[in-house]
Amino acid sequence: MAGMRQGANVQLKDLPSTFEREPLTFLSEDGAASRGVLYKKAGTKPTVGVHVMHPRTDQSQNYNIPPLVEAGYMVLGRAGRWVNNDIATIHERLLLDVAAGVRELRARGCEQVFLLGNSGGGGLSTLYQSQAAKAPPGRYTDTAAGDPFDLNKFDLPAADGIILIGAHPGEGYCLGKWVDPSMVDENDPLSVDLALDMYNPDNGFRVPPESSRYSADFLEKFRGAQRARVERMEALAKARVKARQQLQAEVAALSADKSERARQSLMRRAQGIDYIAIRRCQADPLYTDLSLDPDDRVVCSFNSDPRPDLHNYRPFLSPFVTPEAWMSTWSPLSGRAKTILRLKEISVPLLLVHYSGDACTRMSEARAMFDASAAQDKEFYLVKGTDHYGYPILGPQDRGERSPEGTDAVVAWLLKRFPAGG
Repeated sequence: MAGMRQGANVQLKDLPSTFEREPLTFLSEDGAASRGVLYKKAGTKPTVGVHVMHPRTDQSQNYNIPPLVEAGYMVLGRAGRWVNNDIATIHERLLLDVAAGVRELRARGCEQVFLLGNSGGGGLSTLYQSQAAKAPPGRYTDTAAGDPFDLNKFDLPAADGIILIGAHPGEGYCLGKWVDPSMVDENDPLSVDLALDMYNPDNGFRVPPESSRYSADFLEKFRGAQRARVERMEALAKARVKARQQLQAEVAALSADKSERARQSLMRRAQGIDYIAIRRCQADPLYTDLSLDPDDRVVCSFNSDPRPDLHNYRPFLSPFVTPEAWMSTWSPLSGRAKTILRLKEISVPLLLVHYSGDACTRMSEARAMFDASAAQDKEFYLVKGTDHYGYPILGPQDRGERSPEGTDAVVAWLLKRFPAGG
C-alpha cells in the first residue's frame, strides 16, 4: 500500500525550493488560538487565495497545496483550534477560525478567496459559507446544543467559491451510516446482537477481500436499528446538556448567604464533565457488499482499511466527546455541518471532485451534493478508480502512488475562471 501512511499529507522536504512558507498563528475573534502555513511562489504577489481547513486534522501539508502554489495561487493550509481532537469541537466556533484565515488571505492582497474542503473539510467549508453569506441577524445565535453563541456579532467574510475534493456529506451524516446497531450496551464495546451484526456470516458477511451479500430484509432492519442507536446516543447527550445548563442556571442564581463549600460543590457539578463514548462505528454494509450502490471501491472501511470487521472494534476517530461536541460535530440529528443541506444555501461557484473508489462517499452522495448546490456556475469532475485519498486502487490491499488528476482538475478550473494574478 505505497504511500498510504501519508493519508492526505505531503512531505515538506518534497516541496520545490521556489516555494515560500510562512508559519502563522491566528487569534480568532473569541480569543481562541489556531495556526497555519502560508504558501506562495517566491517573488509573486497572488491576487487569488485558497483556504484549506478541516474540523479536526491539520491541513497545512494537504496534498492539494503544492500544485495550487505551483500554478501561482496563494494557499493557506490550516489547523483549527481543536486539531487532532474532536473532544470539545463545536463547529459554530470553528467558523471563527475559518474567518481569521479568510481575512489573512485578503490582507495579503487576495482579491478573491476560495474555500477548499477535503474530506470532512467539505462540511466545515460549506457551513462557513452558508453563514458568511447571510447578513446579520440571519445567522445562528446558538450552538447545536443550544448554548448562546451569536454569529451575528462576528466578522465572517464570505468566500468567492467552494472547491470540494474527496469530500463527504458531513461527519454526523457519516456516523449515521457507520454506527453499528448490533452493539446493545453502550458500556460494553463487545456486546452484540447477532441478528443485527453485519459481520456475522449468517447475515451475508464474507471475509474480505470477498464481497458480502446482504438481503433487503436485513438491510431494512439494520438501517432502522442504526437510527434507533443514534437516537439513544442523542437522547443521552441532550439529557447531559440539559442537566449542565440547569446547574449553571442554579450557579447564576446562588444567593450570597450560601457557604463557600456549597457554592464550590455546585460550581463543580455545573462544569459538565461527562463524555459521550463513541464505539463501534465502522459498520456500513456498503463497505463490504459491493453490489450496493456500485462504483470502483473495493472491500474496505472509509480510510482504506482492508478489514472493516476488525476496524469496527478499534478506537473511533473521536472515541470520547463532550455532549456538546457530539451534538455539533458527530450527531446525524443535531449537527449543522451537513454538506448537502448547506450547499442548498450557497450560490458562489462550485467545483466538486469525486474519487470513484472512495469508500467514504458513494457516487450517489457525491451527485446529491452537486445537485443540491444553488450555484449557477458548478462543475462535477470524476476521478476513476481512486480511493478517499486519491490513490489508484490496484487491488484489495494494493494502492499506487497518488493520482494528480483530482488536483489537476482543481487547478484547471481555477485557472479558467480565476487566474492567480501576481
